[in-house]
Amino acid sequence: MPTGGKLVGAIAFAALAYFISDLVKPLLADTEGNRVGWLSPVNALIGWLMGWKVMGRGAGQKYVQAFGYGLTTMAATAFWCLLFWSGQKMLSRSTQLRYDGPMDALQQMGAMFLDYGRMIMVPEVLVPAIIGALFFGWLTEFFARRWS
Repeated sequence: MPTGGKLVGAIAFAALAYFISDLVKPLLADTEGNRVGWLSPVNALIGWLMGWKVMGRGAGQKYVQAFGYGLTTMAATAFWCLLFWSGQKMLSRSTQLRYDGPMDALQQMGAMFLDYGRMIMVPEVLVPAIIGALFFGWLTEFFARRWS
């Protein structure tokens, strides 16, 4: 059921995912063959879904819990974004017949997932992500108390 907390959480975490994606783009420019045109919109869509499902579901309890839900939502968004983009890269490479079989493709996808994860583990990305997750967790809780 739609609530004010779900709506605010979805909008807030979509915006945060879009912003963090713009911080990640310079890091991806150094890797081979990465086109970043759809990075921000797709990640914003994933942020929207996680804000609605994770943050919105937890909104309306206590402010301390809202901080935890905010961090959990950011972690879930990062996980699904990394999974989506490593899967997309794996499918792109598999159409070029770069793998020996499906297991090789899945193993390489896992390796790309970890490589992308290591790439974004820099203070320039982590600090704004954590601060944004805490702030938007609080903001979602604030509006969930008033609109629900």
